[in-house]
Amino acid sequence: MKLITAFIQPHMLNDVKQELYKNEIYKMSVTNTLGCGQQMGYHESYRGVDIEVNLLKKIRLDIAVNEDFVKPTVDAIIEGARTGEIGDGKIFVTPIEECIRIRNGETGRVAIG
Repeated sequence: MKLITAFIQPHMLNDVKQELYKNEIYKMSVTNTLGCGQQMGYHESYRGVDIEVNLLKKIRLDIAVNEDFVKPTVDAIIEGARTGEIGDGKIFVTPIEECIRIRNGETGRVAIG
């Protein structure tokens, strides 16, 4: 079992979801978040005052999958989010020790679905 966490551009969310659906991945958590990487932010002027904006809007996807769905999930995120520009995002794959479905107490691979 793995947890796939992806940070993507907000306007790419629908494209990523469509790619995930094509690969039969329907369960995910989506969170609005702020962050920065190589983009380093930007400067803007507000009422004559120069403001440095270095935390940019991003979308965080958390998707728990069994081993056989790791590659299709990662490939779908890349396909949907890639523009080739700085700021496309990052994907992290981490192991999950245990998963428990609260409704009925199922554990492990069965609980992820």
